Amino acid sequence: MKIVVIESSPHKNGSSNLLASSFIKGAEEKGHTVTVFDAGHNMLHPCIGCDKCGMNGNCIQRDDGEKLRDLILSSDMMVLVTPLYYYGFSAQLKAVIDRWYSFTTRLSSKHMKTALIVASWDSNDWTMTDEKNHYLTLCRYIHFENMGMILGIGCRSVAMTRGTEFPKKSYELGRSL
Repeated sequence: MKIVVIESSPHKNGSSNLLASSFIKGAEEKGHTVTVFDAGHNMLHPCIGCDKCGMNGNCIQRDDGEKLRDLILSSDMMVLVTPLYYYGFSAQLKAVIDRWYSFTTRLSSKHMKTALIVASWDSNDWTMTDEKNHYLTLCRYIHFENMGMILGIGCRSVAMTRGTEFPKKSYELGRSL
């Protein structure tokens, strides 16, 4: 299976990307091909709502969005990776999601497999409620097949994240595909 992992942290070596690396290791060990798109460091402008694309055409933005679109549409699975910022996706991941608008028709017809990996500083039991619901709503709307979620709470630093169960769970999710 061809998998695109979309990392969206501004911290290249942060906790969410640590969890993504664990997932990638597991997926590659099972023979899957994994490509990473770093939304935190590629140039990706937000959707401006001009509707020139008509939800099924080229976006007028001149950035790395075309590369992202091609990676997504040529993959069998997409993994969304984000730190939890104020109980939602990072702005970088939100920009990725909003840019799906230009190819929503094609994306929806793929019935693509997806997964969500999140790292959060907070460790309250309600921390991931809205994040989980937002992701599941996207799955329903765009006809994604949810393959799993890693909702890493208490990942306050990379060192602390390494000491949690979440790197292992991320690895196991990759291996389970």
